[in-house]
Amino acid sequence: MAHSAYLSKLQSEGKYDDLVKRLHVAQGGKCFICGKEINLDVQNQNVNVDHVVPLVNGGKDDPINFALAHEHCNKTKLDADLNVAKILLKLENIRSNVDKKQKATLADVLREFGGSKYDFKYSIDGDEIVYSFNELGTDIYKTRIYEDKLSGEKTAFIEVPIEYIYHDEKINPRGINNNISGLIKEFYKGNPQLQLGLARIDDGKIKIFDGQHKAVAQIMLGIRKLVLRLFINPDVAKLEETNTTAGSKLRQIAFDKLVIRQLHSGLLNGKIVEYQEAHNLKPDDYNFSEQDLVEYFKGDRGNIKQYIINSQKDAITKGSKLYDYIDTEGRGKSKPISYSAFEKTLLSIFINSKTILSTPMDADDDNNPRVLESAQLIKLCDILADTIYVGKFDVEVGTNKIEEMIVKQKDKDITDEHLIAYRVSKEEIMINWLRKIVDIMNSYFLATTGGNYNKENLFQQKIPDQLWANIENFVKNFVALPLWRDRALAETIFSGKNRYEYWATIFNTGKTPEGMDVLAEPLNFQNMLN
Repeated sequence: MAHSAYLSKLQSEGKYDDLVKRLHVAQGGKCFICGKEINLDVQNQNVNVDHVVPLVNGGKDDPINFALAHEHCNKTKLDADLNVAKILLKLENIRSNVDKKQKATLADVLREFGGSKYDFKYSIDGDEIVYSFNELGTDIYKTRIYEDKLSGEKTAFIEVPIEYIYHDEKINPRGINNNISGLIKEFYKGNPQLQLGLARIDDGKIKIFDGQHKAVAQIMLGIRKLVLRLFINPDVAKLEETNTTAGSKLRQIAFDKLVIRQLHSGLLNGKIVEYQEAHNLKPDDYNFSEQDLVEYFKGDRGNIKQYIINSQKDAITKGSKLYDYIDTEGRGKSKPISYSAFEKTLLSIFINSKTILSTPMDADDDNNPRVLESAQLIKLCDILADTIYVGKFDVEVGTNKIEEMIVKQKDKDITDEHLIAYRVSKEEIMINWLRKIVDIMNSYFLATTGGNYNKENLFQQKIPDQLWANIENFVKNFVALPLWRDRALAETIFSGKNRYEYWATIFNTGKTPEGMDVLAEPLNFQNMLN
């Protein structure tokens, strides 16, 4: 049973069972989530009354917002909103009925909802396509045909009933992945579809070959007509090549993350303005906190938190000298740090994504944890840039096949400083030496404060000069270790990508997991602070 002042009041007055019976009748004796029978005679102790729309999402604590569900269904529901939970359970049931060796596809969803029944009848009249959906009515439609001047492909934009839609298993055989739940939630909130599904006419059938997840999400939410970009008599081989390339060679995940962070920064600014206007604050009045924003936009609190953290990450990434050495395009070979590695190491280690502050945003810099965090992490990035990369790493030489070139003795253009920067920037190595900086900071704060410091957000407190000196000395001594410039190791420990644990073992023992000597002694950060 959900936490509810209204339900608690009914229980204290002995009227709770009356509500259960009314909901049972209103729902036709069925569970709101799974749709199966509820027998109050034998299941009365195993049913829950819950809010359909959660209170945190703006739902009312009122009978109009209550529903009856099996206790098991309510405990294992796939979303806090019962309407969404019902939809996700329905989709899960469709997926579970498919052969375990395969994934459910758009075809399975269409089959469940009465789609994929009829052939598409049409004719071409000049620059228009003329068509009807005879089995559903007698109307005749005409839609303009557009020609792509680069590819020569002809397309039209039409609204198609699902009874005439099929899944294109030739061009796009991929199944439905787990991201579908997030898409369903986005569409349920009323956020628009930004890209139309793509379809082609094949043997009298309209087949979707791109955008199957968007189609599935809409169908699950009750949409029975989809607006599609319809390719007419296309070059199928060209479509297959294009679709495959889009899903492989052109997939730039690191770049996507950076763009998302930038967008989130803009979205956060928009929410701040919206909050100011709602509270009659002037544009320069920031006497409110991150927590105030989250509470005010409580129906969207998950996104607001993400906007706050990603905005901070965006500011730090772009605000330091290190940005010039981060590959933001995902497939580049000129810069030493991939954005994915930067995200998984420095940003993830030093920025706590769960911390939302109650400090007013207009607090002075020394008392504003978020401002301190940003400024001090930018300073850390600048230290790393100056010590490891600036004037040392040559983007013209880049990172492509560095170790292979050394093995083949074609490394005359690779300086020791360039090689060091390249090697210490590998994700599996970088995460381990950055964790040593965490150890340095914890050791210092523990000794100077007796443990009274912010362990979860190290850079949200003032970093003393001595600690900065310790960090800078460690980085200088770390990159001076002989192994980073040892070219004989190109064929062994640097010949490929290793797991995080591999380098943790080297740093902690001086040896590889196989027992090969790499360091003269285990890495002791205390000995590297001077």
